[in-house]
Amino acid sequence: MTENPGTCTAELETKSGLKARAGSAGAWLAALRRGVRPFSGPVWQLVYGLYERLLERQVEAMPMPGHIGIILDGNRRHARASGMNDPEAIYHLGAAKLDEILAWTVDLGIRMVTLWVFSPDNLQRPEAEIGGIFEAAEAKMRALANAPYIQRHGVHIAVMGRRDLLPKALLEAIDAAEAATRNNRRITVTLAIGYGGREEITDAVRAFLADCAARGLSTEEAAVRISPEAIRRHLYLSDMPDPDLIIRTSGEVRLSGFMLWQSVHSELYFCDVNWPAMRRIDYLRAIRSFQRRDRRFGV
Repeated sequence: MTENPGTCTAELETKSGLKARAGSAGAWLAALRRGVRPFSGPVWQLVYGLYERLLERQVEAMPMPGHIGIILDGNRRHARASGMNDPEAIYHLGAAKLDEILAWTVDLGIRMVTLWVFSPDNLQRPEAEIGGIFEAAEAKMRALANAPYIQRHGVHIAVMGRRDLLPKALLEAIDAAEAATRNNRRITVTLAIGYGGREEITDAVRAFLADCAARGLSTEEAAVRISPEAIRRHLYLSDMPDPDLIIRTSGEVRLSGFMLWQSVHSELYFCDVNWPAMRRIDYLRAIRSFQRRDRRFGV
């Protein structure tokens, strides 16, 4: 039987058109994943909004992580890309992202998030930069202590780390934020300031030994009593559950000492976007990646 040339041509054109549209859609999604806008204006806003809602539906259909840890990396790289030079302005921009993370977390019903703000290693940076970090952290803590939305959403603010490394003004702001939110129970936001994983374990062992000495135990008796649970009881926040998911921004693929003791079974997600530029779709992708993993806890 002879094929109808017209039908064959139309069929080929239809298939070609479908492939072209599929390729175009794939290119849009690939661009979204890279954080690149393939077009701008209302069309971009529409596509972005549709993609965000798709991600949200996928994430809400699965169990949420109970505790998310975030390593806030990429402030300086974002500043260089944006032409910013003022250290205080750079870190104020990063601090402002906390409000968005908090809103996204509340919307998704996640009960706990821990954000790594400053480590002892950061003290090796230039004095102006260290001052910018401290000033931004102080301003954010004072804002959190007085923000109506913090009380409205039942947010409890906690801080962990070596407080002896922090200036007096920042310590006062931390105390005010913790006191103002002490009775809130809906969500706990922990800020790791002056925090290092090795330092935490070292301090926990030191506290354990001091406790043994206070009870009159010998070195041999203390050694018999040491265990993972004994160390855990002396961590900075001993009642904090281990993080289910740890996210690091900026594209770096390492933990750098974040929650070394607690992260033994955590799922890790490394995001290419710098911290101040993190978007809701980046947060949703990280959670979706966590939900798709088979967690066996070493079993």
